[in-house]
Amino acid sequence: MDTQRNLDLIWEYRTYLRVEKGLRPLTCEAYDSDLKTFAEFLESRLGVLVTSTQQDVAAFLEHLRAHGIDSRSAARKLSCIRGFYKWLLLDRRIHHDPTVNIESPKAWKVLPKSLAESEVNAMLEVAEQAANGPQARATHLRDRAILELLYAGGLRVSEVTSLSTGDLALDLGRVLVRGKGDKERIVPLGVTALAALSVYLREGRPHLSRVRSFANRADGARLFLSLRGMPLTRQTVWQMVKSASGGASPHTLRHSCATHMVEHGADLRSVQVLLGHADISTTQVYTHLALGRLKAVHRLHHPRASGREVVEKRVLLTDEEAS
Repeated sequence: MDTQRNLDLIWEYRTYLRVEKGLRPLTCEAYDSDLKTFAEFLESRLGVLVTSTQQDVAAFLEHLRAHGIDSRSAARKLSCIRGFYKWLLLDRRIHHDPTVNIESPKAWKVLPKSLAESEVNAMLEVAEQAANGPQARATHLRDRAILELLYAGGLRVSEVTSLSTGDLALDLGRVLVRGKGDKERIVPLGVTALAALSVYLREGRPHLSRVRSFANRADGARLFLSLRGMPLTRQTVWQMVKSASGGASPHTLRHSCATHMVEHGADLRSVQVLLGHADISTTQVYTHLALGRLKAVHRLHHPRASGREVVEKRVLLTDEEAS
């Protein structure tokens, strides 16, 4: 009985998020999953969502820590729970928010992983290699265009798979992207990304779209298609990127895009707009990544840094040996 009561409440909240807040289906699914995890924990303590206490929430966070859940994931789950109880308060179903005074797990802002520029270049060079056969060439051109979009535009994998052909403006060098909360943004693209997309649209996509008719279907204009002519899934893109990069994820390419821009002097506001971050504090993490590489360059090239001294000593020894 308690389980069904919790599930009914979670379903109502998910409907609220989808209909009134306008959140994307994937975001709603993530909230649904987090709340169900919390509800199952409460049921193990003979509790339900509407009667949860501050002690229950604190115990849940400790339960996550004890089971190896990293602090970033725990913080996300707590944020979800906070939103849920705020909704219950506004709907007057509860009179006290059990998440009040609960601190978010410390150090949850883990520095995102990114590839070095040489690693990205190597990956894209491999992607340029020719493929034999019409099907193989079509998928090759598609994958090459996707890799360029993920890195050049810093797109999320869900943003890439939801693109339609009408979102592209190759003559203007940009693409219209729909991000979290269905917020739209214009993303400029570089020469190589535009070239890869042009070749895919001209030689790759026509072959894939002929496989299956999309008459009277909304997804018929989807930009990236599978071998069966169906819209490409996020899972397929994940597997493709992992294979092409030797283990990296699509999000790693997004992080690499932002990191490399900051390293080359881009201001945080521009990077924030490009990535579609709602808060610039989310973008600031990339300054830490760039700072780490800056320190390495400083150690190597500054006359008072240890790295430079080592290099100079090696040069002196070499000169002495030569004489």
